[in-house]
Amino acid sequence: MHLDEYRAFLDELTTASADVIRPLFGDHAVAVETKEDETPVTAADRGAERVLRAMIAERYPHHGIIGEEYGSERADAEFVWMLDPVDGTKSFATACPLFGTLIALLHRGTPVLGAIHQPILGQLLVGDGVTATINGRPARCRETTRIEEATLLTSDLLNPAQYQDGPAFDALARRARLVRTWGDCYGYLLVATGWADVMCDPIMNPWDVAALIPIVRGAGGVITDWHGDNPVNAASIVAAATPELHAAVVAALHSR
Repeated sequence: MHLDEYRAFLDELTTASADVIRPLFGDHAVAVETKEDETPVTAADRGAERVLRAMIAERYPHHGIIGEEYGSERADAEFVWMLDPVDGTKSFATACPLFGTLIALLHRGTPVLGAIHQPILGQLLVGDGVTATINGRPARCRETTRIEEATLLTSDLLNPAQYQDGPAFDALARRARLVRTWGDCYGYLLVATGWADVMCDPIMNPWDVAALIPIVRGAGGVITDWHGDNPVNAASIVAAATPELHAAVVAALHSR
């Protein structure tokens, strides 16, 4: 499948969404609302998704769109764009740049192209399942194979106990060389670019996941759900730099 056309379009999409998000970052006047699912939302989330949806509808009117803020259109189309305009709204709303815009292109339900864009730091990570680039340069996971040598990331240290096996995760964390909450999509950017080794999220939505799959795989990493199964539409994610490390992490998460 030739993806060059869509890859070029990703540049346009991320540039346009950044133009919405960037002026609102670090602005105390930006209101933070709480949605029905108890998650936060801001004008940046809604404004960026509206721009992305309009651009996709104009360029590819027969493609489907699934977005966190405005739902689904033509979700059964051959090509579907999946959008999370601000992944890490809690970080965005507290002037912390560990968030990003997630855009995925799915072909018959399989993510074939993904982007993580950090508009404040000016980082664009794109993967197609075979290769990955960060601002046009090759991106590659580290070759770490042991938990004891790994930098382990997660979005929220309280979530494993709420959604998975908390004590098993705590035991895993005690084994790691370094543990930090450099989370949401930025944690996956760090794994795919060789600055961290493992990213664990015990609870996820489809728009959180889709873009990550071609990125992590394109950078040479392994990505599954919490149990080591197919990550497409998964409700949890474990991404690791190498197959050996991934297997060790999944085993540790189910060691009790």
